Amino acid sequence: MSTICGILQLFRLAWISRFRFKGPYWTWRMQTAFGRGMPSDRLELIRSVLEYGRWVHRLRRDTK
Repeated sequence: MSTICGILQLFRLAWISRFRFKGPYWTWRMQTAFGRGMPSDRLELIRSVLEYGRWVHRLRRDTK
């Protein structure tokens, strides 16, 4: 269930940023998340993005 909510939070962030994945927010997010370089393994990248979505969900749920 938390993964589904995480995906919804990722969609929410994409919507807010108007799907400008090369824009300032997503550029900053990628630099802070992967400052040492993007994972070479695609599965690892997907896992880390989903973990970020789950974290956003927990953060928003706990601050309400």
